[in-house]
Amino acid sequence: MRKILFIINRKAGTDREKRLEGIIRRYLTPKAFSVEITHLEYLGHGTDLAKAAVANGTDTVVAVGGDGSINEIAQGLVGSNTALAIIPLGSGNGLARALKIPLKVSRALEVIADGRRQAIDVGYANEYLFLSNAGVGFDALVADQFRHKTKRGLWGYAKLVIKSFNSYKGPSYEINVDGKSLQERAFLLTVANGNQFGYEFKLAPTANVFDGKLDLCVVPPIKFLGLIPIGLYSLLGNIDKTRYMQHYTGETIVVKSKELQHLQVDGDAVPLKEEGKVAFRIHPAALQVIVNRT
Repeated sequence: MRKILFIINRKAGTDREKRLEGIIRRYLTPKAFSVEITHLEYLGHGTDLAKAAVANGTDTVVAVGGDGSINEIAQGLVGSNTALAIIPLGSGNGLARALKIPLKVSRALEVIADGRRQAIDVGYANEYLFLSNAGVGFDALVADQFRHKTKRGLWGYAKLVIKSFNSYKGPSYEINVDGKSLQERAFLLTVANGNQFGYEFKLAPTANVFDGKLDLCVVPPIKFLGLIPIGLYSLLGNIDKTRYMQHYTGETIVVKSKELQHLQVDGDAVPLKEEGKVAFRIHPAALQVIVNRT
């Protein structure tokens, strides 16, 4: 019998939780599945629960929430034989979209029941794990401001972008990609593992969580109206073919700048222990994930 642990982020809301638990038990019947359902209670709880699940021989741990809680749970599963599965209930749902996990709960449960697994790459920015992307540019500044907001969602994020844009000049970076040195000024400097940044925005359209490479996306300093074509080309999935972005791939990427003060991983701001430098690296095929057959 397949042991499955569901870890639910309580931001989903109490009534929704009750409905969700009913749907889970309807799709994963006791005859075939041993199902346990628990909830996140504190920062880092997802990692603790995932590590305990590995020790208990659990087959699959299901992250029910957004990219932040998925990241936290994945930290406890990297390098183990316990698979991560996703029911995407976040706002952007970058990793779920990259893996083509259905956004509808019932269809995501069908994928989990099917149980097809595949090992994906994970990235590290200094000591921080990321599954989708990490960045040190304007996105990291906005992520740092966004974490203080009570209201989430695309509109709240867009308002912060508009508010912060004029004061952001785009630092000059020293970049090393697998030994090759670059000097670039950048509005966005983002390292991607997957092609999705959430909401169907693809700053790294050719990035792939199975290829053993990281994709470096450098967007030069732009004027405010430049946000429109960048957003449009990202939605269309062809920004890498335009003048708005320079694209590189590598296994290790080191970024330095005197103005480097912020870092985001999978959309969440994290503290910099060494200001002015971030080292990115790929860990190939490090995480077992339940994937969609289609």
